[in-house]
Amino acid sequence: MSRIVYVNGDYVPEGEAVISIFDRGFLMADGVYEVTSVLDGKLVDFAGHMARLRRSLGELDMASPASDVELETIHRELVTRNTLVEGGIYLQVTRGAADRDFLYPETAEPSLVLFTQAKPLVASPVAARGIKVISIPDQRWARRDIKTVQLLAPSMGKMAARAAGADDAWMVEEGLVTEGTSNNAYIVTTDGTIVTRELSQSILHGITRAAVLRFAREAQMKIEERPFTIAEAQEAAEAFITSASMFVCPVVDIDGVAVGAGTPGPVAQRLREIYIEESVKAAV
Repeated sequence: MSRIVYVNGDYVPEGEAVISIFDRGFLMADGVYEVTSVLDGKLVDFAGHMARLRRSLGELDMASPASDVELETIHRELVTRNTLVEGGIYLQVTRGAADRDFLYPETAEPSLVLFTQAKPLVASPVAARGIKVISIPDQRWARRDIKTVQLLAPSMGKMAARAAGADDAWMVEEGLVTEGTSNNAYIVTTDGTIVTRELSQSILHGITRAAVLRFAREAQMKIEERPFTIAEAQEAAEAFITSASMFVCPVVDIDGVAVGAGTPGPVAQRLREIYIEESVKAAV
């Protein structure tokens, strides 16, 4: 059965969904997006995703096509119409359709598209075994804190990882890890300290990142927000990533070097358990 998707005010079968060829998301990657996880048919950290969406729109001087209440209603309707139990909802806002020009159009109406993706999140086989990552140069634009649809560089990174027999890539700039292709990166030192890069324009301000760090502090885990190198990560006791689609996922190999014992470590596993438990309770 075809999914029902949302396109600019209408719920339509995915095969009937249409966007103008003049949409600036298509022509200029002039758009932003969010992905909200769904557990047991409920939205995980929806308020956090809406807050980041508003920030991204504001940084690009882009109008919002709907209020948070209206967006929540659309999310819930898509969950219902697609009987989505577990997975995610992708939301994209673009500046709208206008004749091609590098200047922002003055009269274009923003475009809004949402669709569901069903996938296992809690019982993820990837999280159970851990992932292998390679390091690659970070070649993205400088404003990584804005969640734009400019995803070609991360896509190329994932393809490079696949070609190398790995699952993902960690991007490196000036000798320091920024983040994964679609996730935030962490290591756990031999004394049990969780290390992850501090918030700045160099990385995406992950919603899952914020929640996981909050849970870690509540569990009395030590945290340092600072950059780290690939060499330090290879010598760490553990490594892991966080994202809305992966939650907390152990990293067991970096550039062919096993991290710790080469298996998912206790800190990452415990944080994953806590995150899932708390997210199920707080989902709306």
